[in-house]
Amino acid sequence: MKDGITLRLAEPRDAHAIAALSRDHIEAGLPWKYDAARILRAMRRRDTVVLVAAEGRSVRGFAVMDFGDERAHLALLAVSPGHRRRGIGRRLMEWLLESARTAGIASVHLELRSGNEAARRFYRAMGFSETILVPGYYGGRESALRMIRVLRAPGEVPLAWQPPWLAQK
Repeated sequence: MKDGITLRLAEPRDAHAIAALSRDHIEAGLPWKYDAARILRAMRRRDTVVLVAAEGRSVRGFAVMDFGDERAHLALLAVSPGHRRRGIGRRLMEWLLESARTAGIASVHLELRSGNEAARRFYRAMGFSETILVPGYYGGRESALRMIRVLRAPGEVPLAWQPPWLAQK
């Protein structure tokens, strides 16, 4: 716990707070897609992590990341305006990146509004590189900037440990 903020997996009681943060600070001006029902569905998926930065029972930030075989996709990340610039977003991203490395993920991908300079700077500082601009990505209204962070070369995951009977052959 740092500054009273704890990172933990989201619980069903967090869904409304997460959805509200998404609506107000990620999806503002766009049709609302990540309502509480969708957040609850994400929490139930085995290949998705919904992580919250909580202060007591209050959600101050969150992230949603989908894991594939070699790629992970950061779907959402937000910190409430009154809690920004305190390292909460960085802590959420570091937790997710470490989880991705542990899972053998080769790269993490994301999209953000192309005009969101603060998010661009944040993701660059987290080691992400810009890849492509996608016109009209957000409801035909706004362009998205895709970014990637490479964690390892793609291909087979090297085994870090083998049972003794395999090592003896």
